[in-house]
Amino acid sequence: MIHRVEMEWAGRILSLESGRVARQADGAVLVRYADTVVLATVVQSKEPREDVDFLPLTVEFRERMYAAGKIPGGFFKREGKPSDMEVLASRMIDRPIRPLFPEGYRNEVQIMVTVLSSDQENDADLLGLIGASAALAISPIPFPEVIGAVRMGLVDGQFVVNPTFSELEDSSLDLVVAGLPDGKVIMLEAGAREVPEEQMVEAIRLAQDEVKKVCDLQEELVRACGKEKAPIPEVSIDQEIWEAVDGLAREEVRRASMIPGKLERQKAMDDIVRKVWEELAERFPDRESEVARIISEIEREEVRRMILEEGRRVDGRSTDELRPITCEVGLLPRTHGSALFTRGETQALAVTTLGTKMDEQKIEALEGESWKSYMLHYNFPPFCVGEVRPLRGPSRREIGHGALAERAIQPVIPSEEIFPYTIRIVSDILESNGSSSMATVCAGSLSLMDAGVPIKTAVAGVSIGLVKEGEREVLLTDIAGAEDHCGDMDFKVAGTRDGITAIQMDLKIPGISLDLVARALEQAKNARMEILDAMARTLARPREELSIYAPRILTLHIKPSKIGEVIGPGGRVIREITEKTGATIDIEDDGTVFIAASDPSAGEAAKEWIERIVAEPEIGKVYEGTVTKVVPFGAFVEFMPGKEGLVHISELDIGRVRQVADVVKEGDKVSVKVTGVDEQGKVRLSRKAVLEEQLKNAPPVQERVKRFIREDKRRR
Repeated sequence: MIHRVEMEWAGRILSLESGRVARQADGAVLVRYADTVVLATVVQSKEPREDVDFLPLTVEFRERMYAAGKIPGGFFKREGKPSDMEVLASRMIDRPIRPLFPEGYRNEVQIMVTVLSSDQENDADLLGLIGASAALAISPIPFPEVIGAVRMGLVDGQFVVNPTFSELEDSSLDLVVAGLPDGKVIMLEAGAREVPEEQMVEAIRLAQDEVKKVCDLQEELVRACGKEKAPIPEVSIDQEIWEAVDGLAREEVRRASMIPGKLERQKAMDDIVRKVWEELAERFPDRESEVARIISEIEREEVRRMILEEGRRVDGRSTDELRPITCEVGLLPRTHGSALFTRGETQALAVTTLGTKMDEQKIEALEGESWKSYMLHYNFPPFCVGEVRPLRGPSRREIGHGALAERAIQPVIPSEEIFPYTIRIVSDILESNGSSSMATVCAGSLSLMDAGVPIKTAVAGVSIGLVKEGEREVLLTDIAGAEDHCGDMDFKVAGTRDGITAIQMDLKIPGISLDLVARALEQAKNARMEILDAMARTLARPREELSIYAPRILTLHIKPSKIGEVIGPGGRVIREITEKTGATIDIEDDGTVFIAASDPSAGEAAKEWIERIVAEPEIGKVYEGTVTKVVPFGAFVEFMPGKEGLVHISELDIGRVRQVADVVKEGDKVSVKVTGVDEQGKVRLSRKAVLEEQLKNAPPVQERVKRFIREDKRRR
């Protein structure tokens, strides 16, 4: 039986339907909003996995190009590996869902969201999150609550619910809020153009009402077709082994938890595991992994106890204290801009490279084809955490962290009109002990200024953590790795002195209040100001000059009708300019010309060449030209690059001319004056007018004779 529920939402119809398709999945929901349609399915394995101590959940978000009436490009003409956008959508769906699964649930769960139709106005990622929640809710999987989600925009000072793609272009905010029916917030993700904290909190508050509507719609579908939930597996603890490990390890773990250095603390914990196992190996054979898990849980308890009861963190800081910060710029001699940002034991090396229009990245998406002139790539090599693992392509985590940092810096990147370069930032994490994505924001901002990119202000980022037990809750500024591992929240906030540019909040607990979100944003703001002060002490503003190794880009605008003249037949003219000057030339359809060259003089030469080509003839102006063709009625003269005009036989000389060849021949250099341009653009030239003007301005005969005598006497 087909079950369908719907509601009007922000001027469009949102519908959830189950029972028509994908009926062999544990849960399947078709979500439609306007003309965008996604299919969300969930399936769990029949038996739990015994070899893992985490929730084996995977989320896949995939677009079908047919959804927008397109055929994929490339040789194979079919969809391949997921794009960065698909990876980011998968992560956005995963983050609010994962913390709600029951503790100890070990069945493999796969969520698949497929975009079936795209109206190219409404983003499918939000529908994927709603659909995934609805599919879990109607399935037998013991998922406890529905999740609602909404996107908020801010256009001309007014909040907009679920802005379209066209509205987002004018919006200073792109915020996704995921929450629960009781009003708690479970996930936040946003890009913003320096939005103040108070305005961000107001957007989240308004979003809560919209989230409740979506939750109510899902619950209506559950009442119509929800399946009976499987029992929640009991997490059993062998009290005997727990007490044995606890008695041997707790005091040792407590002391180890006070060691400030990450590697030293980890070594101490490894030693504790080894010693405890040596003591208990005979008593509990083949249970070494269980011993290690118990010690890890004891560590979590002790770290949280220290924070909640003693107000002390693993490295001895207060709850609102930053780790020591050092900044360096200009480290690498041949790069265009470089910066090393170190905060505690987290270190990011960011390098900015400037390129031309030809270096832009082509993006093919359901919304259409576009070009990207600013990008940031984040790398997390294994040595940064002292590990050994094979190197493959970028992981989902690397793609996600890079996108967050890219979004954070985007609002301060100058427009193409001001700075016509393609900008690529690469962040290599050299050490990691928490908040490496926010270190990337700081290092990336500094590297841009070191490269001379005229960003309007610096951007910094910090991560706020949380430890919450009942009514007791403590927010932690600039969390380290152990606090991220043992805590309940990782709330990344980036921005300038004027406001927020990006946020991303992930939780391990089922939601937090809006009040706690507001307090976290305020604490992040205070920390951000300290970080910006530290960065300014190293480099307060962009350098005045670009690196000598960066290309110089000049721009000029020509009439679109002149583009063909610059390119020439078969590209002959533009190739000649490129070969003779060494400059790279790119011409936009609107007539904007970008000229790039490592040598400034080469760029200027190419610019002058193009200006001569597109220059319009001025009536009455004298030009030096070359005779290109002689005909019975006159001579054709190229008086400007690529431009010819006719000198009629009557305009060749002052006296009567019997034959053109008596006066000029092909290849002769002549001075001509433009006397007119007809309606078809044909130019009339006159050599006679130039000669008459020269004769008119010549001195009288007597004066010429006297001058000859004087010069003759000097020669003698």
